[in-house]
Amino acid sequence: MVPADSEPALQVEKGSPHPLGAIPNQDGVNFSLFSENAASIELLLFKRHDAPGPFQVIQLDPFVNKTFHFWHVYVRGLKPGAHYAYRVDGPRDPDAGHRFNRNKVLIDPYARGNTNSLWRRADACDPDDNIDTSMRSVVIDTSGYDWEGDRPLNRPMEDTIIYEMHAGGFTKSPTSGVTHPGTFSGIIEKIPYLKELGITAVELLPVFDFDETDVLRTVDGRPLRNFWGYSTIGFFAPQSTYCISPESGSHLREFRDLVKALHKAGIEVILDVVFNHTDEGNHQGPVFSFKGIDNRVYYFLMPWDRRLYLDYSGCGNTFNCNHPIVQKLIVECLRYWVRETHVDGFRFDEGSILSRGEDGAPLPHPPVVWQIELDEELADTKVIAEAWDAAGLYQIGHFPGDRWAEWNGRYRDDIRRFVKGEPGLVGAVASRLAGSADLYQPLGELPINSINFITCHDGFTLNDLVSYNVKHNEGNGEGNRDGIDNNLSWNCGIEGDTTDPAIEALRERQIKNFAAILLLSRGAPMILAGDEIRRTQRGNNNAYCQDNEISWFDWMLAQRYRDGMLRFWARMIQFRKTHSTLRRRFFFNGAFNERGLPDVSWHGCRLNQPGWSDPDARALGVTLGGFGGEPDLHVVLNMYWDSLEFESPSVPGRRWLKAIDTAAPSPQDIVDPGDEVEVSGTTCAVQGQSIVVLVSR
Repeated sequence: MVPADSEPALQVEKGSPHPLGAIPNQDGVNFSLFSENAASIELLLFKRHDAPGPFQVIQLDPFVNKTFHFWHVYVRGLKPGAHYAYRVDGPRDPDAGHRFNRNKVLIDPYARGNTNSLWRRADACDPDDNIDTSMRSVVIDTSGYDWEGDRPLNRPMEDTIIYEMHAGGFTKSPTSGVTHPGTFSGIIEKIPYLKELGITAVELLPVFDFDETDVLRTVDGRPLRNFWGYSTIGFFAPQSTYCISPESGSHLREFRDLVKALHKAGIEVILDVVFNHTDEGNHQGPVFSFKGIDNRVYYFLMPWDRRLYLDYSGCGNTFNCNHPIVQKLIVECLRYWVRETHVDGFRFDEGSILSRGEDGAPLPHPPVVWQIELDEELADTKVIAEAWDAAGLYQIGHFPGDRWAEWNGRYRDDIRRFVKGEPGLVGAVASRLAGSADLYQPLGELPINSINFITCHDGFTLNDLVSYNVKHNEGNGEGNRDGIDNNLSWNCGIEGDTTDPAIEALRERQIKNFAAILLLSRGAPMILAGDEIRRTQRGNNNAYCQDNEISWFDWMLAQRYRDGMLRFWARMIQFRKTHSTLRRRFFFNGAFNERGLPDVSWHGCRLNQPGWSDPDARALGVTLGGFGGEPDLHVVLNMYWDSLEFESPSVPGRRWLKAIDTAAPSPQDIVDPGDEVEVSGTTCAVQGQSIVVLVSR
């Protein structure tokens, strides 16, 4: 075919069906696309991301460029940086589940980068596409990057402290002072802060390509868009807006720079991945990739009406994760990010959808879950499931697979209720402190299967958890109907901001209580970015659409709280790192140390009387026997509103020193090693709604 600008056409050859995607070599690029039900496919080649039309259109011959269900072609002379897309034709029969439309311009599911400078979402929802407003994929060469010896860090899960953060929102505020706000590069500039805090891993909200241009609605003149990124467009492509120059195909290099820099600082990178659905939505949503390539393969369709989509995700469609082709895409995608970007792990949004078979029913041995579990290339990669979905499947404690960790929603709820002062929870709290043996031990799992957290991106920040009784999502434009209502929060006496010093002091103490419990518990703790500096969303518990100061990290707070709250969190993290007793890989087993203390003993105000059956109990003590030269720890949690006296165990040849007291002002709330104060006598007074930790020496 004669190219649009009259330059000589690039030479076209048969090509290879594997690997999928656009793979360049020194002489050209091999393209391969799966479609079982397509009748014909065209490859469109563009010179630039904003070119109004292709410079060459290549018609794939099904007798030459097709092997079984893989369509392929080799374009000699094409270079990395070229942009491309597909047109796929086939049965246009929604009643049979087919949505082929040769007018649609489609991006490659395996694209390593995409650009959307011309993209108009509304046009993609129309039956006929406009090529001038379509997305394009980019040919990216993955070779030639200088890793400088970098590789995944492979830190044991028991030594991991996760920091959940939004890749753009972390530096997008003008207060960040970085050169390129809201980008991977911006995060690199803030690595000294992360090192000072002491976390060992960042868990990035979705960085796979998503449509940040989609205006959901306008509230008070402010357009609201998809900020969190939980609607994937391209699974192999880094989000363009987090890059400085995506139009040149810099996606992969810029993300690699971030991973390499974090690894140099000893910080792992975990990606929040969304394989449960895509951004193509329901039957009224746009068509830009999977729908137009082979709708019936990639999605769950209503068995009684194949025009419609089964929606287990709550987002309009559900990815058919255990279909062999979709399973292949998911596993190859994970391998790609590990092999080509050196990431250290993945957190799977609505992970329970991965356990649903092709009929939608949960499987005892879902193929995709077990392949991820057992795949040798992923063997050292952390895998974390959000072990539930929007259709009610809840798998906390029994998500398929052995090494999968889970976001422990039971931990979150029990600790929230306890700290806000609900009675009769000491047994549940003991289980959470001890690694949730009630959930994981019966199936032979370990404390490291539990990701312990109090807050995450979805819900209140920790500051708002102690400042609001109810959600305040009016700014989302949904009549405050969105977001959960049962937040298990307590505003400490006044809803929202206050200048009342007594309430402010109580809120700070409550935040410290949450921090202390989280970092004293067995399992892997996860901290929401900004909780260490009292970041607020003004009571919004569903800020998915707030790409503004409501969601952005306010770096002024880092200065305001440097010597107070931020110091407390950093010292608590260091305390956890220092005391391996808190990071044991296994559950307590009743072993005694050389001083005659068991590995764990539980108490109330009196020793060995924890009050398991007391419906009014709001206090709990626990003694952790140290082994191998480790000091013993005695922890007292008093969520009663008045001060209580707690008996302290006697340890021959040792004395108890107070290391942590959340009721004390900074820096007495957590003292530096060597500055601990001896506790005389056989009892320890603990103020109301506070926590004390003693260390034996």
